[in-house]
Amino acid sequence: MRRRYPAAFIRGGTSKALVFHARDLPADRAEWDDIFMKAMGTPDRYGRQLNGMGGGISSLSKVCVVGPPSVPGADVDYTFAQVQVQDAMVDYSGNCGNMSSAIGPFAVDEGLVHAPPGGEACVRIHNTNTRKIIASHFEVREGRSVETGTLAIPGVDGTGAPVRLDFLSPGGASTGKLLPSAMVAQEFELRGVGRVTASLVDAANACVFVAATELGLAGGESPDELASNVRAMSALAELRLQASVAMGIAPDIEAAAAIRMIPLIAIVSAPQRSTTLSGKTIEAADADLVVRMLSNGQPHRALPLTGSLCTAVAMQIEGSVPARLASAARDPSALRIAMPSGVLTVAAEVGQTAEGWHVAHGSFYRTTRRLFDGHVYA
Repeated sequence: MRRRYPAAFIRGGTSKALVFHARDLPADRAEWDDIFMKAMGTPDRYGRQLNGMGGGISSLSKVCVVGPPSVPGADVDYTFAQVQVQDAMVDYSGNCGNMSSAIGPFAVDEGLVHAPPGGEACVRIHNTNTRKIIASHFEVREGRSVETGTLAIPGVDGTGAPVRLDFLSPGGASTGKLLPSAMVAQEFELRGVGRVTASLVDAANACVFVAATELGLAGGESPDELASNVRAMSALAELRLQASVAMGIAPDIEAAAAIRMIPLIAIVSAPQRSTTLSGKTIEAADADLVVRMLSNGQPHRALPLTGSLCTAVAMQIEGSVPARLASAARDPSALRIAMPSGVLTVAAEVGQTAEGWHVAHGSFYRTTRRLFDGHVYA
């Protein structure tokens, strides 16, 4: 007998996901994985997810679950699930910043939170994966969220209404520490490459930063060019495993291989001329840092938003790999990150206290669009 579950299909930023009410899913969370994998078409040895709602890449194979808040000061709980494409695995180890932009409007439109009849709504979202609060600000009209607007974001054709996301105290979201290894930069030995220097930073999601030149890369490679570079991809995969252990995410290399979502891997380079996927040229003067990022083992065609926030934070930590390469004239309130789909602007308030580096908040703008409501079959 086929089972069906009410769901919405929503674009949030540069990602798309099935969004469920927690009330419509089994109380036993052990049953969620099977539902999510069948809904998305996972596992798929062909890597296309044609038998489900997934799109064959990590940014299109996501699930969000929204329900009542479980902590004081929050309006809703939001749990993110990264459904792998080829392997029968669902990863809850991190958050998706792009899909976070869809949660506030969804909560208002579904009547989960009270919103003013017009003006700006603010929904405080508790992300259960990272145990952090995200304040989502967006326009409402006649009690419902507004989707149409003039904001264009890199990687999404057209424009939409802005959703401002404020990640509050995002440091230590994955590991409990902004600098999980207590070092700003450290060396790793990689087979076929030798010793490389990397920075391990955890803000919104845990990330590993390495200079493109250390891997024999220019830094402005397209996702396809990067994916076809067997030597670099192999080295980056090994670096991710070693960094996972160094950050305390996994106890050993074998366990690290079973955690796909974090840490994210960022290849960074100084401002340079680069070309977007649409063929547009980004001049060196138009960015403070050039970044290519791997998510779930795949070169991302834009940037994971949590990875963007972590990059903006790392750019301000003196001595880190991104800080060494970033433009000296960068503005913390508008850090410009060049990536395959364009330039993303992120704000992050970072400073030092007696206890060390601290992040007060990070902010950026996204757009979102609900694509359909209905039932998904599992």
